[in-house]
Amino acid sequence: MARAATRRFNHSLRIGWRGPAAFANDRGRNAFEADMTPQSLQMLLALALGFAVAGLCSSAYQLATSRLPSFSLLNRGPSPAAFAAVPLLMVAAPFLIMRNTLRGRQLEGRRFEFVFLATLIAGFWSLMSGMVLVMTLQACALLLA
Repeated sequence: MARAATRRFNHSLRIGWRGPAAFANDRGRNAFEADMTPQSLQMLLALALGFAVAGLCSSAYQLATSRLPSFSLLNRGPSPAAFAAVPLLMVAAPFLIMRNTLRGRQLEGRRFEFVFLATLIAGFWSLMSGMVLVMTLQACALLLA
């Protein structure tokens, strides 16, 4: 009887119990977690805002004049109409570049590299015009506050 009370256990043979199951809203343990920084979110919103305002300006011009805007508005020579077209083309350029690029791809079968480069240019232009728009809205909010 004394022998049963003094049993020795091998502690290396323990059972490692699993932890509780992770639920759908729990984050797993990953080696890399990508959180979106406020700066990258601002850049993404500026990019989207730039494309949206470009499409809005292009559609407003088409509604007012019943013709599509194009870069040929600058070919009229030094006139007030060409001078007035510069701000419109500066804002609407990403939309015009993408429209002309996609139409050229469908109708002329342009190469992928050209379409990719035009998309990069339109995206960068949209990002910059969106940033100018965001900074202008922030400056107006500071003036009104």
